[in-house]
Order: sequence, then structure tokens, then C-alpha cells
Amino acid sequence: MTTHTIPGISLATAHTGASAKANELGMRPMQARAYSHRGERYLLIKSPPASGKSRALMFIALDKLHNQGVTQAIIVVPERSIGGSFADEPLSKYGFWADWRVKPHWNMCNVPGADDVKVAKSKVKAVGEFLASGDPVLVCTHATFRFALAELGIEAFDGRLIAVDEFHHVSADPDNRLGALLGQLITRDKVHLVAMTGSYFRGDAVAVLTPEDEAKFTTVTYTYYEQLNGYEYLKTLDIAYSFYTGRYIDKINDLLDPMVKTIIHIPSVNSRESTKDKHREVEEIMDHLGKWIGPDPATGFHLIETAAGNTIKVADLVDDDPATRDRVSSALKSTEARTNRDHVDIIIALGMAKEGFDWIWCEHALTVGYRSSLTEIIQIIGRATRDAPGKTVARFTNLIAEPAAADDLVADAVNDTLKAIAASLLMEQVLAPRFEFTAKYVGPKEGFDYGPGGYREGEANVGVNEERGQFHFELKGLVEPTTPEAKRICQEDLNEVITSFIQDKQAIERGLFDPEVVPEELTVVRMGKIVRERYPELSDTDQEAVRQHAIAALNITQQAAKVISETASDDGTGELNANTSFVDGVRKFMNVRELDIDLIDHINPFDAAVAILAKAMNAGLLRQVQAAITARKTTLSEEEARAYAVRAVQWKRERGRAPDVTSQDPWERQLAEGVAAFARYRARAAANA
Repeated sequence: MTTHTIPGISLATAHTGASAKANELGMRPMQARAYSHRGERYLLIKSPPASGKSRALMFIALDKLHNQGVTQAIIVVPERSIGGSFADEPLSKYGFWADWRVKPHWNMCNVPGADDVKVAKSKVKAVGEFLASGDPVLVCTHATFRFALAELGIEAFDGRLIAVDEFHHVSADPDNRLGALLGQLITRDKVHLVAMTGSYFRGDAVAVLTPEDEAKFTTVTYTYYEQLNGYEYLKTLDIAYSFYTGRYIDKINDLLDPMVKTIIHIPSVNSRESTKDKHREVEEIMDHLGKWIGPDPATGFHLIETAAGNTIKVADLVDDDPATRDRVSSALKSTEARTNRDHVDIIIALGMAKEGFDWIWCEHALTVGYRSSLTEIIQIIGRATRDAPGKTVARFTNLIAEPAAADDLVADAVNDTLKAIAASLLMEQVLAPRFEFTAKYVGPKEGFDYGPGGYREGEANVGVNEERGQFHFELKGLVEPTTPEAKRICQEDLNEVITSFIQDKQAIERGLFDPEVVPEELTVVRMGKIVRERYPELSDTDQEAVRQHAIAALNITQQAAKVISETASDDGTGELNANTSFVDGVRKFMNVRELDIDLIDHINPFDAAVAILAKAMNAGLLRQVQAAITARKTTLSEEEARAYAVRAVQWKRERGRAPDVTSQDPWERQLAEGVAAFARYRARAAANA
């Protein structure tokens, strides 16, 4: 059996301990930042797992209940396992002026099956009773709340705080019922709404909110970069992909260490990685770990004696017996699971232990098979990124079946490879600092460090605010946003735009597998199309500003990662250990030449990922895939031709001549071909008329 491991991201944290430091009110940095905006009627909190969103909401909700005239707070979570995050907390013990209390019968997540549709519908009556009770707090699932809104009416919730956890479950799609109902709440404008998420993008690339609704929210952003750099214990986060042939159950043994706290997500039985017998897969994984002794009667954990002679505890969340699984789940949610590192050692799951699952001791999230949603991968990685005593390294490994050269449709067979690399690109973006772009020579911004020589007039400048995890770049030729909405998108939503771009199948296929692709075809035309479709209400100027900001953020992140990879050391394990920080990588890339938007547009956004492919696939297979992708090139659509024609007009204005189809410059040739294609469409339309 052959195996290939892709060295992925390796983030070395600054290890400042700031994330865990509380102020006089008992608030960590993210919580204090969110609390400073507690007076906003509509508040969107974007913050990674383990940053303390649940407690941040407690602080905000208590202030709204006591000081802002809000009558009740309703906390809405996607599944009942997350409801435990909003259990009673003695906040006054740490300096706050009130404690968080939820009466047991108003935490509906504690009701067995509360996230089941039938049970959720029966809880609508209880929600009505809560609204009439005068009690301050209710916790329920998205499903329960959705049915309550539909049955009791939007107006029944007037004057209350609605707090939606894991807000990325909502969608602006009319078919998303919760999204439609929340839209009605926003239109009525009689509630306070706090939305919280660790990944404000969806796996299906549909917008979470409509632009009109989103414009009403004040956004509080706390980045992964800030969170991880501020940890007290965790020093390194590694993300890698491993490709295999044969059965995954044989390869997984090479990646499992019984002494490393691990969550294993086995594949869906419908995936090509599955052996179609999930119980047998669990048994084989446990056989690798050691000799089975028996179950622990109290927790339901399997006791296994390893080759080293010690006994480890394995939690099986794949078991179909409801009683057994509930006992195991309860043991994993117990106080001892949070406080005792040795409570459990390995967790094997299929559909559980993902979003909102809190096991701070997890050191390795090992996922078999590609997950259909990038959001799901981000959430799974979040299971391993909690800070905990004695935990210095966290790792995510995605084990994926390698495409076979013998497959009839090779291009289709590499879909999982494409998606894995897309997830890697997105994770690099999520882990990067926030970027603030301005046109050149605006001068230094307060709070930013511009390096040993400080800000230098007339030169390329990169400013860094380590505490806030922000970069300031000056880009020659940058189009600035002109409206408040466009400015908000450029400040807050670039990752959402980038997510849509890297999920664009044509863009990623051409960028990775077509050696003759013109970078501007991706950075200008494809990214431009995505921005126009996502923000049709923006002017041409603002759409271009968003496009430039998004592609600059993506390409600068990728080029910095490429610099880090090229200067990394190989420790002999096949994995890269970065010996330079992200900040150093950015500065090295910036120092090559003066940075302008034309240069950024001329970089293939998937350039760094092409090197990954060389490690993942043999040369023969790579050539076969390239041939299949190249053969699928199609003629330009009318919309694409129009986009090229518009760019050609700008090109002519800047250079005083039209693009030449015989030029040695591939982008100029592409523009000329686009103009010709658009002329043919116009002529055809005129003839038909």
C-alpha cells in the first residue's frame, strides 16, 4: 500500500498568554471587546472556537436584561449538546456584577431528543410559557426556536434578546427557514439580536445574511491569529493531509499514537473512503491501539491495554445503541472531562464531536475522508485548538483516498484532492492576521510597527499590530471603497469572498492543473464575477475595490506561506517545521519589489498549492489530470467576454492602444480574444434582432 503525506500549515504561536488574561470584570480579551459594543441592537461576533463566545454572550445578555430594557434573553444553539455551554456560571466570583443563571426547566437542551423535529415541535408550548413567565433566560435549539417563531408569530418575541450561536447555520437562501424568519425579525426591528460564529461562511458558499440585513450589524472580530498567539500553553498548530491507496483502516495505524489525545472522525458510510461497515472500522482502530480489556461500567468507555503496558480509555460515539451512546456522551460532558486530562484518551466519532464539542485536552483531530463543507473542517480543527496545561502541539490530519490513475474520469477522481487543498487555503486565510489595505503614501497608522527603520516615505511599507493581529499594507494602484457597505466588506468580509472563490470549481481546477492558465483569468475575471454576483448592489468602483482587497489578502497570505515553506527545515518525518513567523514571511515577500495591485493580479492564487500537488501525486497522474482539465476548456460565455471587454477598455486607456491578439503577453492576448468574442456576441444579437 502506498502513502503520500502533504506537509500543510505549521503555525508557531507567539505564546504571550494574553488570551487567558482576564480584566477586572473577569473578561478575556475577546469578551471585553464584545462587551464594549453591548449597547448595539444588532451585534455579530466572529471569533474562533475556545475564545469564550458563550461567556461573552452571558456578559452582554445580563447587561441588556438589567440596563437596556430587554425583558428576556433567548439563547439558540444548533444542537442540544452545545446547550451545556450556557449552564450556570458564577461570574461575580471573577469580578462581574451579576451571575448567570438558567432555571433547569428553561434549558430545553437538557430534554432528551430536544433537537429532534417531533420533540422540538412539542416544545413550542413551553416556549410560549416562558414568554409569559417573566423568567430571564431560555436556552433552546435552532429547531425549537424555528417552530416557535412560525407558530407563535414574530411579534411574540418583541422586546427580547435573541442570541443565535453558530450563526453560519443561517442562510440568506429563501429555502433556509431560520434565515427567513430571522430576516422577518430584523425587518420588524423590535428585538435585540446577537449572532455568534467561529466561521462566518457556509460550506455551500451561500451568503449568511442579505447585504441589507448585514449592514445593520455591528461586527466584533477576534481572529485565530490573535487567539492562538495569546495562548498560554499551545505553541504550535500543524495542519496536514495524507493520501493513501487501499483501505484507510490500514493507513490510519501510521497516524495514530495511543499516547496522544485524539478525536478520530471516521468516514460516512456513503463515502468512497468507507469500508461500509462502521462498527468493524471502530473495532480495527481499537485493535491497533492495543488489547481490549472491557467497558468501564460508569462511563461506557472501552479500556484498552497498549503495547507499552498502560491502559487507555476510548470513547465510542459510533455505537448505534442509544443507551450506550448517551452514557458515553454524558461522561464526555462531565466536569471531570474538563478538569482531568486522563478522563479519556481517544474519541471515535462519525457525526458527533464536531461543532461546539468541548474537549480541551484534544491534541490531534484525525479526520478520514473529505467533509463536504469547508465550515465543517474549520469546526473540526477547532476541536484541537483549545489551550490546556501540558498541551504544546495541536494537529489536524485529513486522511483522503488518492485518485487512481486507472479511473476513467480522472478529473472527477481528484475532486477530494481539490477540496482538501481548498480547505488548506481557507485555513491559511483563517489563521492569518487581518489585513488593512490603503493606497500608497497615506502615512503611518497609529498602533502599527513598521519595522526597525519605521515608516519610510516613498517606499513599500508593511505595518504590524501584533496585539490586535492586524497588518497595514500600502498598495500602489489600489481602488479604495467609496460607500460604508463597501468599506465594511473590505474590513470584515474578505474571508467570505475568498471562501466563495476557492470553492469555485473552474477557478481551482484551472489554477492548479492548467500550466498555461493566465493568472488574471482567475484574479480579475473569476474573482470579479464572484464579487459581482455576491454584491450586485455595489457600484462598479466598489465591486472592483472588493475584488482587489480580496485577491490581495489571498495572494499575500499564500506568498507569505510559500516563503515560510521554502525557509522551513525538514526534520525527517516528511513534515515541515516553520522556522520563520508569518510576519517575517510577509516582509520577505514584500521586500522583493514594490507591491502594486497589478503585481498581485499577476500571481496565480493557487501557485503555492501547486507545489503541494507535486508531493501528493506522481508525475504521470498529474500530467493525466492536466490533460483532462485542459481538454475541458470551453469557449467564453457572453458574460465572460463582456468582462474581458471591460478590462480591455481600461487597458487601452492606460496604454493608449488596444490589446493585441498576437502579443507575447498572455494577459494582453486574453483581453484581445475577449474583445473579439464579445464583438461576435454583439453581432449575433444584432442579426437576430
